[in-house]
Amino acid sequence: EGPFTVFAPTDEAFAALPEGTVESLLLPESIDTLTAILTFHVVPGKIMSGDLIDDMMAATVQGGSVTIDLDNGVMVQDANVVTADIEASNGVIHVIDKVMMPEG
Repeated sequence: EGPFTVFAPTDEAFAALPEGTVESLLLPESIDTLTAILTFHVVPGKIMSGDLIDDMMAATVQGGSVTIDLDNGVMVQDANVVTADIEASNGVIHVIDKVMMPEG
């Protein structure tokens, strides 16, 4: 139901993955891996850019956590936030320039 904060990679971010990555993730046997990657981009609650604190950790729906870095613009892990605070009916979207991969 939400609310959720979604860090949504651009089309270019998906295109920058190694060749064949997206296609292999779409195979039925990769559903658990794909689910882990997608839920790693979602944080429970609505976190607007004004709520961010440098070096804060945010727990993801996947179970891991992401680090927010405000030293050189806004970064989540090693991805830059390119568009922030897109309000949605069930939370907020921040567009990022990389696909984040969970550990493991």
